[in-house]
Amino acid sequence: MGSSSGSYLRGVAGIHRKYQAALKRAKSRQQVLNAYWKHKKESERLLAKHLRDEMGEVKRIKGKMEYR
Repeated sequence: MGSSSGSYLRGVAGIHRKYQAALKRAKSRQQVLNAYWKHKKESERLLAKHLRDEMGEVKRIKGKMEYR
């Protein structure tokens, strides 16, 4: 695992902290749903960025290797 995995894990932890805080503050069913949808969107955005970074690393390493 590279250094990007550490920042990804910190990002996930931060998103989950915000989500849990929003659930505790929620006073209605709609606020609970809104907290979930926001959490889902943030999680998907962070995962997509993480996977893009990893693919870049794969391509960089692959580019240094001799073609067989």
